[in-house]
Amino acid sequence: MSNKILENKHAIITGGGSGIGEAISHEFVDQGASIYILDVNKDNADSTAKSIQQNGGTAKAFQCDISDHDAVQKVISQIKTEAPRIDILVNNAGIAHIGNVENTSPEDMDRIYNVNIKGVYNCLHAVTPIMAEQGGGSIVNLASVASKLGIADRFAYSMSKGAVYTMTLSVAKDYIEKNIRCNCVCPGRVHTPFVDQYLDKHYPNNREEMFNKLSEWQPIGRMGKPDEIATLITFLASDQASFITGSAYDIDGGTTLLR
Repeated sequence: MSNKILENKHAIITGGGSGIGEAISHEFVDQGASIYILDVNKDNADSTAKSIQQNGGTAKAFQCDISDHDAVQKVISQIKTEAPRIDILVNNAGIAHIGNVENTSPEDMDRIYNVNIKGVYNCLHAVTPIMAEQGGGSIVNLASVASKLGIADRFAYSMSKGAVYTMTLSVAKDYIEKNIRCNCVCPGRVHTPFVDQYLDKHYPNNREEMFNKLSEWQPIGRMGKPDEIATLITFLASDQASFITGSAYDIDGGTTLLR
């Protein structure tokens, strides 16, 4: 008998080609799932899928801009014809923005809304009826500590992640009788390629100092690792979490409660 907690599960992971999403992709396959990666960056999606395939796992990559409603519908429809079920949806894809309300432009707001809110909606809109028809499923959304806390210069980003948090509650409530569980995770700062690129661009002369400052913002004294986020998401997606729905899990090195 297998000890893999996602054995025979079929999962869709948005933004699964890099960062936290890439870690989720590998962890899901390690735990027995077959995965379908949706990513706006085709090279990243293909690279992650190929790496998994070379190690004997089952993964397929799709280039998809989740902010495009019709594109999401088309890709999900294709996956539905190939997969016996869609057991899991992980809404991981998202973008960041730095700024307060005054220096956040209308274009910034639209960009954040289109990916972080409408993108999650588009995937939920496509997948929930499939899960309802097949008798259930599990959804995990990537929210943030910014969903709950006031964080300086994160006006648009916080707005979007607050929406992800409340969309999670709404779907959990509306679909509980359809046996669809919906939860979210609220990470603190996680060390991803995005962080490295940000530091290289904005702090080339004092990169180490800024890296330490960003790390120490978490009471635990460091940033999270993508694998740590992936492990929690894997549990929530699995049948081991069958009594959990409508919950938001902080995974933030103590930020929410200890700052």
